[in-house]
Amino acid sequence: MEDLGKMGQDGQNQASHADYSPQTLPTVTQEDVENHLLLKPILEVQATEDKASAGDLLQTRTVLVFSKDDLGNPYNWSHLKKSTIVLLGITTVLNSTIGSSLPSDNVALYEHFNVTDMEQRVLPNSIYLVGYMLGPLLFAPLSERYGRQIILQSTFAGFTVFTLATCLAPNWPAFNIFRLIIGTFASTPISVIGGLYADLYSSAVSRGRAMALFMAATSFGPVCGPIVSGYLSPYRWNWPFWFALIFAGLSCVMMAFLPETFGPTILKRRAQEIRKKHPSVDIHALAELEMTTTFIEDMKVTLARPFRMFFREAIVLFSCLYLALVYAVFYIFLQAYPLIFPPIYGFSLGQEGLAFVPIAIGACIACCIYLCWDAYLRAAKARDAPWSRQEEYRRLPLACIGGPFFSIGCFWIGWTAQANIHWIVPVLGGIPWGIGYLLLFMSMLNYLVDSYEIYSASALAASTCARSLLGAVLPFATTPMYNTLGVAWSCSLVGFLSLAMCIVPFAFIKYGDRIRASSKFCQELAEKKRDVEAREGRTSAQQEKV
Repeated sequence: MEDLGKMGQDGQNQASHADYSPQTLPTVTQEDVENHLLLKPILEVQATEDKASAGDLLQTRTVLVFSKDDLGNPYNWSHLKKSTIVLLGITTVLNSTIGSSLPSDNVALYEHFNVTDMEQRVLPNSIYLVGYMLGPLLFAPLSERYGRQIILQSTFAGFTVFTLATCLAPNWPAFNIFRLIIGTFASTPISVIGGLYADLYSSAVSRGRAMALFMAATSFGPVCGPIVSGYLSPYRWNWPFWFALIFAGLSCVMMAFLPETFGPTILKRRAQEIRKKHPSVDIHALAELEMTTTFIEDMKVTLARPFRMFFREAIVLFSCLYLALVYAVFYIFLQAYPLIFPPIYGFSLGQEGLAFVPIAIGACIACCIYLCWDAYLRAAKARDAPWSRQEEYRRLPLACIGGPFFSIGCFWIGWTAQANIHWIVPVLGGIPWGIGYLLLFMSMLNYLVDSYEIYSASALAASTCARSLLGAVLPFATTPMYNTLGVAWSCSLVGFLSLAMCIVPFAFIKYGDRIRASSKFCQELAEKKRDVEAREGRTSAQQEKV
């Protein structure tokens, strides 16, 4: 039996940390290590040449990789385990997005803190979105260095603690500071869950379905916020926030059972455990050997990655701009509905919150459209249709459909909200708006995840940052805009802007493959894929040889 050192070398010279190269570094799986270490006592009592061979085993630096059927690889986890993690991701994002709109319609909140200025009343929602903008710049890159588990668990614990602080806020400044901190922690699910789902599913179809459910949850959350606030705030200003705390507390119990899903981190922990048990065995995970910089230097690189992707990657830039506009319009509507339905139709706070329900209905319809498209796409792949092999055609046609639906919804609400037209007509305008909103997010974010894979958390962080910035700023213009232009033309203005952005997915379909071919990140990703395939091929050949 050949020793592990020879397996790892594969005819190459021994590689050191200093001259590490992913293409030439020998590889080994944990199963190989464990099997060989069990044979170590036997090797030590064999002939002299066998002892020298065993010495090579303990001196060769090798890279630990997953074997094909390794149950520690998240790709090989059971369907039940994966589904549980998907559900957990949906639960965390519901906590996050419900919190984003919870102060809406909370008149008791403003009365409790004696807030009369209309711009000040926008602040609790907008300051939360500022946190959405800041958090991904830190937490998304950190999740790509230290893993998803510790980042998601620690930030959700912080989210829960400061939700409690919000319930007990002594004054208006403290309340808004707590909202900023909560928003920062709440940004983690928005920017990291997409990467977590990419960790679980190698299939673009399965990953797309998980992301569809995730994006549906991001649509339901902000819709639920005004309903909860509209019916609970009349009893006491902080009742909606106690509701959020109870929901977060229950979710914390689930979050405690979240396993690590990031493959490089799992392998790093395995390698560390092997070296701890067997100090003379020089085995490392690839992630460890890539850490050639100090923590501060690495942070400069990882924290800058979302900015670099935003300004240097055309796909990230224009996806961010389009989704930022769509997202901002939603938060404009959170401020606009109180200017439309109570004055024109005499809605109460609870009824005003229920006016957002058609948006959720539209999101459900969008999910059905997505599933139909998914079935059509799988059928096309089965017959090997040429268009089904192109990345852009897997996701972007839904955005081509969603863009016009979104614009139609804006015009519908604006031009039918009149006293001589029944209230149900403008309320139903939320259905096409919700269809377009979710189709755009599902399509564009899935496209980002598929295009950048292991860098998807940073791409999503750039998207979250951009849309949160616009979502935080534009709502301050809502009251002046609606007072100046009126309901019809204010809704038309955002409708025309969104209509102009409809060109983005069509442009990606036409030029996306060329954009990705010239992308530095996509080229680096393709190189890493080739390296991994080469290492796995060598490992399989070595195992067969043994």
